[in-house]
Amino acid sequence: MLLPIFCFEQVATTSWCGKNPELCRSMRFKGEMSSNGSSLSIKVEPQESSTSIAHKAIYISSSSYDSVLYGTMTTLTVHEFPTTKKGQDIEATVAVSNFQEGRTDNVNAIHAGWAIEPSFYGDNKTHFSIRWTADGYKSTGCIDLKCDGFVPVNYAPITPGDILEGKSKISVKIFKKKDDGDWWLYFGHDGGSITPVGFWPKTLFNNLADHANTITWGGYTGSNAGDSSPPMGNGQWPGENSASFQDIQFVDSNGSGYAPTPWPGGVHSDVTHKKCYQISVFTNGMFHYGGPGGCTD
Repeated sequence: MLLPIFCFEQVATTSWCGKNPELCRSMRFKGEMSSNGSSLSIKVEPQESSTSIAHKAIYISSSSYDSVLYGTMTTLTVHEFPTTKKGQDIEATVAVSNFQEGRTDNVNAIHAGWAIEPSFYGDNKTHFSIRWTADGYKSTGCIDLKCDGFVPVNYAPITPGDILEGKSKISVKIFKKKDDGDWWLYFGHDGGSITPVGFWPKTLFNNLADHANTITWGGYTGSNAGDSSPPMGNGQWPGENSASFQDIQFVDSNGSGYAPTPWPGGVHSDVTHKKCYQISVFTNGMFHYGGPGGCTD
């Protein structure tokens, strides 16, 4: 599953694979000083390896190490690519994370969205996908229910790993519940009401046990080095008919949503290869993203 590996620029990506190579991918966080030098903002950057290349078109919360965030909710379009081959990954996901300055070995993160990954799922269908880590993807966490951690609830509307229908929408909410302190995942089909899928116990985490400091929304692709990268979203450039994230909100400590403020206080975009993928302006709580792919670098 393609996902952001949350580390800093000075740390080699290969050192993050550890015991979980399925979770180790070529994205990383880079810390940059704010304009007044008072805090570090957070930016996701691609990192190529000898075997794979990753790309993304995402929005990131304009955060610092001291930011306190309790979750997010959004509705995203779901798409299918039956021609996706082994070695290719297509994903749209929300990520909620926390990391500490100087502690690249201690990143905590949880993710939810959809993914097409023949190498992992054994087919080229679109799956509802979740994952987590408590140590930068070295030895903790997994995709879906491949390890202990995420706790499904009875009568959930969906199970992690289930197949999703293309040309539809799903709503996802990840937030820290005030009453128990655990990180809960809610889900709904086609903009309908959202209900609990399960939760990540706060005891799984250290940094994230209290709050998050970064949230990302957007599309990712992965491919073998030298091969053409797959489409992102629905394969169309950002526009009225392309893939989208809608009704994006942060979630406060009471579980209620609130709209992100405009840049620089709310969110900012990050795109790796604009010849193959692009992202629209973030407006009215939504953005479009995607592209045909075809990059070999």
